Amino acid sequence: MTETQTAPSRPHHWRRDLVELAALFTAVAVADGVANAVAHGPSGPVLLCAAAAALLATSAFHVWWSRRHGHAPPPTAADTGATAPAPAEAPRTGRPGTALWRMRTTVRDEPGSLAALCGALAARRVDILSLQTHPLSDGTVDEFLLRAPADLAPAELTRAVAGAGGAHSWLERADAHDLVDAPTRMLSLATRTALDSAELPLALRQLLGRCIIHSVPAGAPHGRPRTAQVPAEGVLAEHTMTFRDPAGGSLTIERPQLPFTPTEFARVRALVDLDTRLGQRVPPRRDVLTLPAGNALTVRRAGTADRAAAREMHARCSADTLARRYHGPVSDADRYLGHLLSPRFGRTLAVETASGRLVALGHLLWDGDETEVALLVEDAWQRRGIGAELLRRLVAMAADAGSESVYAVTQASNTAMVAAMRGLGVPLDYQIEEGTLVITARPSGVPALRGGHGPVQVPDGSARR
Repeated sequence: MTETQTAPSRPHHWRRDLVELAALFTAVAVADGVANAVAHGPSGPVLLCAAAAALLATSAFHVWWSRRHGHAPPPTAADTGATAPAPAEAPRTGRPGTALWRMRTTVRDEPGSLAALCGALAARRVDILSLQTHPLSDGTVDEFLLRAPADLAPAELTRAVAGAGGAHSWLERADAHDLVDAPTRMLSLATRTALDSAELPLALRQLLGRCIIHSVPAGAPHGRPRTAQVPAEGVLAEHTMTFRDPAGGSLTIERPQLPFTPTEFARVRALVDLDTRLGQRVPPRRDVLTLPAGNALTVRRAGTADRAAAREMHARCSADTLARRYHGPVSDADRYLGHLLSPRFGRTLAVETASGRLVALGHLLWDGDETEVALLVEDAWQRRGIGAELLRRLVAMAADAGSESVYAVTQASNTAMVAAMRGLGVPLDYQIEEGTLVITARPSGVPALRGGHGPVQVPDGSARR
């Protein structure tokens, strides 16, 4: 679009007016003298011709002067002494007053159905940023990323889609992360899954949106198909998908609010197949913790391969320490370790000495939109800040995974765990349920870890576990 601007007028000068006025009086005096000379002198005709020539020369000079200075550039601020105006602000390319929406609707599989839907959205000034189609046997599911005016109510948007032939519509808020195209998003999720076995449940949740993921151990039906009954290619129902879990058992995904499509089923199966082919993987990253006493410890990710070392650490812990961790007497810790160390249920951090002896474990367990955190530190290594450092790292990992809240289940007498939670520096919620204290924190307020390479100094943990 072309923008029209009015040229600024040049300033009016008093000197020009004075010169023009003097020229006028001079012309009148000359005219009067010429008239007297012509009327009373013998050489009147000669003077009259001379005056005509002078008038023509003056007119020619005036025309030349006007043309030259009429196209001169306007005077600058330095010439006039005025303040130079500020340059015009660059046009903004953002879209204030808009909102991003993810919408999914089902339309008839016939020519013109998508055009009618797009026309209804355009009539309400809704911009379609991306579109994916999921063909079905009796129609097509269209998934849109929309930019709509902020004052457009969701109910009005849904009515517009329904009026254009859309059925079973579903609408939710989107953010800048949804602007990534589908192929790039799938490659990113596949990379995360290939690097870490624990990333598969998180990748599935990011791929499918709000859903519930169940990992069922082998031989435990829990109302779901046993591993031997799940076909190798998986099972697709309207609101449920079931696959063989590469870690053993079955993996069931439920989404009550929105049916799954064959395209989504194929994407999930590709991620599960990738995880199966690569086997169990734990990132080899290790961080060094330096205690105030000078001891250098190593923090790393743990997996099911650390089951024997974890069992030995449990044997060295006192009954009181195990009771605070498991909220009661523990006779056989091996029953818990298979679940706690499995990457399907969360992430585990292990702390070991220079000789490789395991002295502490920190667990992050997925629980829907929330995440549970639990700590166990061997008696001889308590009150040195190890538990607080493990807790900070685990909560930061939960924040990176998109968990809305992190909670710890402990006892009111466990002052070390309470102090460690308070040391996070974020608002906490306390709730007592049947003598058990539940402390909930919001991980969004926890600072992310900075790098993690090289030694990490742990503060004095005299009041910490």
